[in-house]
Amino acid sequence: MTDTPAPLIPSIAAVLFAIALVHTFASKQFERLSHRFPRHAGLFHLLGEVEVVFGFWAIVLVLLMALVGGGPQALAYAESRQYTEPLFVFVVMVVAASRPILQSVFGITQALARMLPVATPLAAAWLGLAAIPLVGSLITEPAAMTIAALMLAPQIFRAGIPERLKYFALGVLFVNVSIGGTLTSFAAPPILMVAATWGWDSAFMLATFGWKAAIAVVINATLAVALLRRYLQAPHGAPVQPRQEAVPLPVALVHFAFLAAVVLLAHHAVAFLAIFLMYLGFTQAYEKYQSPPILREALLVAFFLAGLVVLGGMQQWWLQPLVAAMSPGALFAGAAALTAITDNAALTYLGSLIQGISEEAKYSLVAGAVAGGGLTVIANAPNPAGVALLKRGFTDESIGAAGLLAGALVPTAVALAAFYFL
Repeated sequence: MTDTPAPLIPSIAAVLFAIALVHTFASKQFERLSHRFPRHAGLFHLLGEVEVVFGFWAIVLVLLMALVGGGPQALAYAESRQYTEPLFVFVVMVVAASRPILQSVFGITQALARMLPVATPLAAAWLGLAAIPLVGSLITEPAAMTIAALMLAPQIFRAGIPERLKYFALGVLFVNVSIGGTLTSFAAPPILMVAATWGWDSAFMLATFGWKAAIAVVINATLAVALLRRYLQAPHGAPVQPRQEAVPLPVALVHFAFLAAVVLLAHHAVAFLAIFLMYLGFTQAYEKYQSPPILREALLVAFFLAGLVVLGGMQQWWLQPLVAAMSPGALFAGAAALTAITDNAALTYLGSLIQGISEEAKYSLVAGAVAGGGLTVIANAPNPAGVALLKRGFTDESIGAAGLLAGALVPTAVALAAFYFL
C-alpha cells in the first residue's frame, strides 16, 4: 500500500474538500431532515452542524490516508499541521465572552449610543456592526466577532425579525469583521500570513487598507441599521439583559488583562494556553461574577478550524498555480471569489509563496481576500464563531450557506468598491 502513487492522496483531499463544501451548503437541509425523521434526528442534527463539517471530513481524509499510504504517513501529516489558530480562537472566544468583559462592553456601548443623535437601539446596533469590528484591529478579529455576536444577538438575531434581514445583518457583520481587522498588521489572519514576508507594518496597513476599510464598514453598518430601523425601534428592539450583580471594576480589569495577554501571545500556543489556565483559576476564585463559559461553542469552532487546516493543507497543488496565473486585475476579483471556497488566510499565504509577485498583485490579492471574507462560513477564521453564537436566532437554529452568501453580496460589493476606487 505504501507504493501508491503520491498524486492520489492530494486528489482524494481535493475531492473531500469539494464534498465538504457541498455539505456546508446542505447543512440546513440536514436540520430539516432531523424534523422529518425524528428516529434519526440525532444523526441528522450532527450532520447539520456547520461547525462539524470540516472536522468530520478531515477525519475521513486522515483515515483514507492511512488506508492508502499507511498509518505512519497519515499521522505524520496530521501532526505536521499548525493548530495554533484553532487553539487561539477557542481561548479568545471563551475569554472575550466572559461576563465581566461583556458587561463592560455593553455598558460602554450603551453610554456611547445615548450620545449619538439617533434612537438608542439604532445607535447600539450600529456600534455593534461598525465600532466593534473596527476594534478588532486591536483585539483580533475572533475576539471582535465573539463580542459583537453576543451583543447583537438579542437585538437583531431574534424572533420577530424577517429571516432575509437577519441574513443581511449577518453578512454585514462577517464582512465588517473581515475588513475591520486591516487597520493593523496583526489582527486579521490573512494579513498575518503576508505581513512579515512583504514587510507590511501597521502604519502601512492603515495608510493602504485601513481607512478604506473603515469607510466600507461605516457604509455597511449604516445600510443594515437603516433596513432594520422599524424592528429596532419596536419594544423588543433594545437588547434585554438579565439582571446580574455588577462586576467590580478590579475583577473586570483583570479579565481585560487576561484578554490582552492572550492577544499579545496569539502566535505562541504554549504561552496563551498557560494564560488560559490561569484565567480559569481566576474565574473559579470569583465565580459569583461569572456566567457559564461558552466552552461547547468554542470547541466546535476550534474543531471546524482544525478540520479546515487539515483539509486545506492539501489544496496548495491546484490553488497556488491558479493564483499565480492571474493578472492583478483578475486577482482582485478572483481572490474574492476563491476565498468563498477556501480560508482567506490560506489564500494570502499561498500568494506570499509566489516569487516575484508585483506590488499591485499583492494589494489585489489581499484586498480581494479580505473583502470576500464574509461570503461563506469558511471564508474567514472568525466566521464559525459567529455562526456558533448566532445560529439559534435563525429558522431551525441553523444558518444556511446560501442565505449567508446572499446576505453578504451587497456588503462585499461595498468593500470591493472601497478597495478598488478609493
